[in-house]
Amino acid sequence: MTTIETQQAQSAPPKGIQITEKALEKVRVAMVKENVSPTEGGLRLGVQGGGCSGLSYNVRFDTQPRERDRIFQYGDIRVFVDPKSFIYLNGMTLDYEETLMNQRFVFVNPNASKSCGCGSSFA
Repeated sequence: MTTIETQQAQSAPPKGIQITEKALEKVRVAMVKENVSPTEGGLRLGVQGGGCSGLSYNVRFDTQPRERDRIFQYGDIRVFVDPKSFIYLNGMTLDYEETLMNQRFVFVNPNASKSCGCGSSFA
């Protein structure tokens, strides 16, 4: 069974997955470029083993949710998270930063006890 959780980016509760308005805008632009339908597909956030701190974040698009995914709805954007990854991502905020040196998604994860310098892996 699929769980659907609706949240608003500006006033999201502390649990679940939060996404800033800046990150949502980048996701919208990327979905158009990748031809991902917002009515069927969405952004998949996950965690996998590896990276210099033990676990690494995984961000990609998926054409549809999987059977046991938690689905978070942010207006026209859906975010899919598998049950195992949700254990590590619950309470996390996905942001987007643009600097002179970098353009990237930033994971603000209160569950991470340490993270690497690049911000893509954690423990």
